[in-house]
Amino acid sequence: MVETYLYIYQHAYPCMTLRPELTIAQTIGEKPVYHINELRKITDSRATAYRILSKLREAGFAEQIKEGYFTIRSSLFQPFNLWSNLLPSLQALKQARFFGLSYNENDVRLAIQILKGVITLDYRAYELTKLQSPRLLFIYVDDVDQAARTLREHKFSEGTQGRVVIIPRIGVFRNEIQRVYLDCIAYGGRSLLDAIAIEIVHNESLDPHVRGIFKAEDVLKVRDELGAQSGTRSD
Repeated sequence: MVETYLYIYQHAYPCMTLRPELTIAQTIGEKPVYHINELRKITDSRATAYRILSKLREAGFAEQIKEGYFTIRSSLFQPFNLWSNLLPSLQALKQARFFGLSYNENDVRLAIQILKGVITLDYRAYELTKLQSPRLLFIYVDDVDQAARTLREHKFSEGTQGRVVIIPRIGVFRNEIQRVYLDCIAYGGRSLLDAIAIEIVHNESLDPHVRGIFKAEDVLKVRDELGAQSGTRSD
């Protein structure tokens, strides 16, 4: 399975290569915002630091927010052997476009009616686990420009605050539950809790060789919440 994802990704993005030495960036530690000097201290070279940052941005692990400053997705801190499985999700998320109309749940309901695509992340994870209330509707579409036109025809506006997020359909969707799982790991943040819940509730649907590594306290938190849900349903 790992080889399949890597083969498909490299043929879709022949210019993209991720080498083990990029894992040096993992030693920078997790924080909200970084400066290039922090990466330079690790690499002992400003040129090397910028080269590594460029590769991380190309892959979707990092995003520059202004000159010298950047953010890193928590998925960078997953094992290197999982990176090839995360790349399609990361590339799709790099191209995400946000839309809003009423900026509430009505937007989500309307988008589901008018768009053809595959729902992932918040809303699909909630369907699979019932762990946490969804916030954003992420939907894979075959043609992002066409989907954007459809939304605009229904008076949606594109910006940064919308609850409807369209992303291009990239990579493998044969195992839909596993793709949602990998999307959650790639996106990071609260979605990591969804990934843990999917692994617990749908363990048999996941390739045993394609698993994320999570903080023990997060795993315990999700187990407790799922257990409480089960107890409530049985009462």
